[in-house]
Amino acid sequence: METVLSGARPTGPVHLGNYFGAISNFVKMQEEYNCYYFIADYHSLTTHPEAKELNENVKLLLATYIACGVDPEKATLYIQSHVPEIPEMYLLFNMLAYKGELEKCPSFKDKVRSQKSSNKSINAGLLTYPVLMGVDILIHKANKVPVGKDQMAHLEMTRDFANRFNFMTDSTYFPEPEAFNFGNELLKVPSLDGSGKMSKSADNPNSTIFFSDEDSVILKKVKKAKTDGGPIMENQEKPEEIQNLFDLMALVSTDDTIAHFEETYNNCTVRYGDLKKQLGQDMVNFVAPIRERIKEVRADEDLLRRVVKIGDEKARESASKTLQGAKKLMGMNYFT
Repeated sequence: METVLSGARPTGPVHLGNYFGAISNFVKMQEEYNCYYFIADYHSLTTHPEAKELNENVKLLLATYIACGVDPEKATLYIQSHVPEIPEMYLLFNMLAYKGELEKCPSFKDKVRSQKSSNKSINAGLLTYPVLMGVDILIHKANKVPVGKDQMAHLEMTRDFANRFNFMTDSTYFPEPEAFNFGNELLKVPSLDGSGKMSKSADNPNSTIFFSDEDSVILKKVKKAKTDGGPIMENQEKPEEIQNLFDLMALVSTDDTIAHFEETYNNCTVRYGDLKKQLGQDMVNFVAPIRERIKEVRADEDLLRRVVKIGDEKARESASKTLQGAKKLMGMNYFT
């Protein structure tokens, strides 16, 4: 059985983009692969070093995974900082990374621009982020990694690190992980402000639907979604802001509902107020049960503690085996 690995930073509530772009696939993948899903608390410190809300965010993300159907008996669900083998191998792999390639990494340059614009200092962890990501993957010898386009550069660097280690030790110890989309391509969930995708960091907080949003908040956000003046000819191509609404409807509404509004759009009788009212209610119907389940799981500290204990032990067993093998190949088994 091939190994799949994915991690998420605990930086706040999960939104629809996180769910449809990743978590819903996690639930499907655990049936067919050896899956490792981790909460990347070390990674969150690269841009959130004050970590004022880290404790709650970690528990909330863990509860969200469980509430959405990730089964700790089928997948290894763990917290990154609970596996000390990860930072040890991270130190070793920093010796395989080159300063120039890290500085050229597109995500690092983007983060630098973002940090400078907000007058924040650039920490070393941000520079070596791809090394830690590479170690997260390689420490379980993962074959497949579900990533979006924004993470492809990091995955290529992971493959480079694996090849450098293999060349240095004259071995084939680490596999070259490949990008992986389970089933169809990973979904891009559009925002409500007319362009782009749903994101925690969006300038407009009303553009994203979070699983923590109450019903009234969801309805209000959808009501404020950007629209245009309406079609002026039959079967007119939809502008981006209108296509976004139909794409969102495809995620949460029935086929009959979608067909109705497609017909009214194409014959120029569509009423955006009605469309947004229906979409808002369908969003509520989808989000509310998951939101309440997340609250229920989050309140059960004993359950979270048990899940973490099981996952951490399984992750450490795998990580320790990989780390010890790597150290042996590097000649670091001095008296054994």
